[in-house]
Amino acid sequence: MTIFSRNRPAGAAGTASTAAALALTALAALAGTAAPASASGPAPTPAAAALGAAPGDLTAPSASAAPSASSASSASSASSAELALPRPTGPYATGRDTLFLTDHGRTDPWVPAAGARQLLVSLHYPARPGSGGATAPYMPQEEARLMLAQRGLDDPEWPGLVAATRTHSRNDARPAPGRFPLVLLSPGFGTPRATLTGLAEELASRGYVVATADHPYESTGTELPDGRVLTCAACDEVDAQPDDAARREVLAAVSTGRAADFSFLLDRLTGPRPAWRHAGSIDAHRVGMAGHSIGGAAAASTMAVDRRVDAGVNLDGTFFDPVPARGLDRRPFLMLGTDPGHAPGAGDTSWDEGWDRLDGFKRWLTVRDSGHFTFTDTPAIGEQLGIVDPDAPLSAARSTTITRAYVTAFFDRSLRGRPARLLEGPTPAHPEVLFQRP
Repeated sequence: MTIFSRNRPAGAAGTASTAAALALTALAALAGTAAPASASGPAPTPAAAALGAAPGDLTAPSASAAPSASSASSASSASSAELALPRPTGPYATGRDTLFLTDHGRTDPWVPAAGARQLLVSLHYPARPGSGGATAPYMPQEEARLMLAQRGLDDPEWPGLVAATRTHSRNDARPAPGRFPLVLLSPGFGTPRATLTGLAEELASRGYVVATADHPYESTGTELPDGRVLTCAACDEVDAQPDDAARREVLAAVSTGRAADFSFLLDRLTGPRPAWRHAGSIDAHRVGMAGHSIGGAAAASTMAVDRRVDAGVNLDGTFFDPVPARGLDRRPFLMLGTDPGHAPGAGDTSWDEGWDRLDGFKRWLTVRDSGHFTFTDTPAIGEQLGIVDPDAPLSAARSTTITRAYVTAFFDRSLRGRPARLLEGPTPAHPEVLFQRP
């Protein structure tokens, strides 16, 4: 995969363009185990090889050379400008809270010495207009630094730039009146929860409470409230495996472990003594789950063990933990992925198998010109940095519009019983979206 910077003279293919290439690698891979394939840079780790061999999970664009730190900050004219997520389109203002939860009934599966399993959760919710304090931050700077450093980008300006990406939700905002369906979100393997913020804000603006979880030791960095930063022990576990089959077993354990995380989170959000101060805003009888990459696979894993989740969405993730042979009790499921990477028979046979086993309302959609991270905040951030990936030429605007439109339509249909003509077949409004009917 080759990456080029926008508005760069043809002869400027030296350090600036390679810095831009690695910048997109940092922002588009965001995956602690995937290293860029480079003639002069480091070779991919075993985990990168495993994930590259498993279509739909973490794959990284390549960089032609490693940049110097001084050239990285000059790779884009955006280096001195504020980055911003696309504005949500729904009728509600949005608020954000953060929860730090401890599951005393379960030891952390990746670092048992750490003790009980813990979760950091962002809650986006419909809010009263004009209420709340400052706009919620995108992500901690140390998380951004680790995310970028894993890709070889060590310029000191970049972490602050990415961390300061402007969001549209306010801290301490008062909830809008009413009770709203709950959507759980899970990020890709090695990827911070912040990278699903744009989708979370959009759903909240459309009248959903959205809980996005960081799964400790499964991200390049998770900063806890006490300032400690947990790195990706699960990535190390994948790397340590002797072959692809063993690596896939570990990744299946990631998926099933996230199912346990979300069952615990549901208990804490909808149980008799909820952990969230605005839990009264949640309609516990209408719950959906979506995720990117292995987070999308975890949506099916969670539905397989927790009947409370009524509908699921997999955004371009391999089902390392297969959809159960018995199906998902006729609950609806959407598979939305890259084309041709996740088209029928294209290589990720877990989608073909999963499709056959899904026994409720289901849709298999693929998106032309998309990449693995099309369904996250990556296109919006990368494009503002002036960086493009010709192997995934779908624009940030189209990436955002398509992801928002189809995920929202699916949850509106599944959790609210609303008509969803968008899911009935191809539409001129979204010519990139293909309906697969294997």
